[in-house]
Amino acid sequence: MSTLVLVLLTGIGLGALYFLVASGLSLIYGLMHVLNFAHGAFLTFGAFIGWEVARRLDSTSWWAFAVSILVGGLVGAGVAALTELALIRPLYERHIEQVLVTVGLAFAAVALYEGIWGSDPIYISAPAWMKETTSVLGASVPNTYWVLMLAATALLISLVVFLRYTRFGTIIRAGVENRAMVTALGIDVRTAFLLVFAIGGSAAGVGGVLAAHYTGYVSAHLGSTLLIFAFIVTVIGGLGSLPGAAIASVLVAVLQQFANYYMGGTGDIIVVVALAGVLLVRPSGLLGRRFA
Repeated sequence: MSTLVLVLLTGIGLGALYFLVASGLSLIYGLMHVLNFAHGAFLTFGAFIGWEVARRLDSTSWWAFAVSILVGGLVGAGVAALTELALIRPLYERHIEQVLVTVGLAFAAVALYEGIWGSDPIYISAPAWMKETTSVLGASVPNTYWVLMLAATALLISLVVFLRYTRFGTIIRAGVENRAMVTALGIDVRTAFLLVFAIGGSAAGVGGVLAAHYTGYVSAHLGSTLLIFAFIVTVIGGLGSLPGAAIASVLVAVLQQFANYYMGGTGDIIVVVALAGVLLVRPSGLLGRRFA
């Protein structure tokens, strides 16, 4: 029983990490129709800068951990905003060019990170309480997973409240539906779209810092690895659907954990098979709009 609970809860915690990464992808595509393959670069940069800040303060203290998360989010937002201004804004509704530019940026970013921090993983220190465990029904669950769950829940609630109950959220949703009409009303939709990109980048930056604590290291390829599962989650949940991404994140991670434990480490294969099954049965994803 304790083993089952442990696998289930660690799967939910891993799903929370997937959602932190996938939420930005889903938000940016759902509101701006941009497939951002450089999203992993935002995550990696946030992880590196968060680690640099934490180690200069006191990487084993809780306040240094909190500051690193804040800095990671701000760095991710800043880099994402610059990317939107310099590279994405001239290419709206030009999807092939968007893909090529963001893929190129992702490769260039990895090379840059390797040039600055090297190609080998850098193992990090964490606050002592994150290395401890909490007992649930006989299962000792590492506290890192609880932090991931809390962060993902707070992010989902914040995004839903922002989009539904704030002025900027209303402008963004209206701009997606009819950009010309909103512009005719004297509202600068470009500012709202820039904010969307910044929010997505901020989620990636926070996810990068937490991913580093989950894996125990930072490396130039951290974001690239997680981006694969983020895209799988986004597609299964339905492109552009935040609730879909949240549900798919948990389903994919739990399935992956159970397959890894009970089926000889076949979690990645099972996830790919699940993706293929969803695409065959429901190409729009779990909560995505059906194709006409």
